[in-house]
Amino acid sequence: MNSSVFFGLSSVAYILAMILYIAYLAFRNNTVGITATIVTVAGFVSQTMAILIRWKEFAEIGNMGLLRGVPLTNLYESLIFFVWCLILAYLVIEFKYKTRSFGAFITPVAGLALAFIDISGMSKNIQPLVPALQSNWLLAHVMMSFIAYSMFAVSFSTGLMYLIVTTDDKKEPAYIFWTGMLSLFIIVLAAMGLDYLTFKLAVKSQEELIRSFLFKASFRSESGAVTALSFAVSAGLFFLIWRFGGILKKVIAGVNISADTLDDITYKSIAMGFPIFTLGGLIFGAIWADQAWGKYWTWDPKETWSLITWFFYAFYLHSRLMRGWKGKKVAIVAVLGFLAVIFTYLGVNLLLSGLHSYGSE
Repeated sequence: MNSSVFFGLSSVAYILAMILYIAYLAFRNNTVGITATIVTVAGFVSQTMAILIRWKEFAEIGNMGLLRGVPLTNLYESLIFFVWCLILAYLVIEFKYKTRSFGAFITPVAGLALAFIDISGMSKNIQPLVPALQSNWLLAHVMMSFIAYSMFAVSFSTGLMYLIVTTDDKKEPAYIFWTGMLSLFIIVLAAMGLDYLTFKLAVKSQEELIRSFLFKASFRSESGAVTALSFAVSAGLFFLIWRFGGILKKVIAGVNISADTLDDITYKSIAMGFPIFTLGGLIFGAIWADQAWGKYWTWDPKETWSLITWFFYAFYLHSRLMRGWKGKKVAIVAVLGFLAVIFTYLGVNLLLSGLHSYGSE
């Protein structure tokens, strides 16, 4: 069996686990919760096998050895590794804190990543490395970057949960913020899915789909009526989430997750991810850049947005440790920081040009 079979099995398992965790959160059925954990572990084992097999396949095709043959050289491989890191982090949290409720918020992030792979139509083929990427720094720089990204994804999920369980007043800025963020993620995914269904046969690559057809079936449609309808539906969705957000709070509160626990996990995730990102993402990346291009820093869009992301999480830690901020303020920073991560990872690769436009991270 090749790696694609195991990747397919893990994708099915994670999407099924996402549904089961949401059902567990809604109905509080222990059997459903245990099943969700078993399915998640099975998906993780399958994905681990897939990564190891693809690593071996890539090393043999490229004839570069295991260190240089790490399968993290394109968008597909990096997304797969991100999901693997995220699920590993989640399983550690589940067994440490003895609660499955986080699965309803963390597995959807993995599900969105997997859905993006299919929605964007990205290539899953193994391709030889360009010369600039043939370095031993590939393993350290890219792996550490994505380990940090997975930690930041956890902090995003728990930060959002914290805002949900600690806000009551619908006019409160924190309430409007989290309902807006949740609406935004649903709207963007739905719009991208509509783009894929509408233009799939008209494009040749995921880059062309994103660059030329992003939101063309909805918000950027040539039809004014379709554009107006898209904005109207989005506004309606936001209103519904804003109006009935209290239901989600009751559901989360009903599974014994304290706000202090959520705040603690958010902080610990960022406290672990930040130094890894600093060392692997920025410092090791700069060393690799000097070897590949002769300069440690070129203000390439990827480098610039990586620095912006670093400042978000530096501000989070500074505010919490030096200024004593806790609660809603820093939870909002954690959520915004992950938006910067998403743009650093996907937005720069697909929307902007630069030295990293072919990169994997």
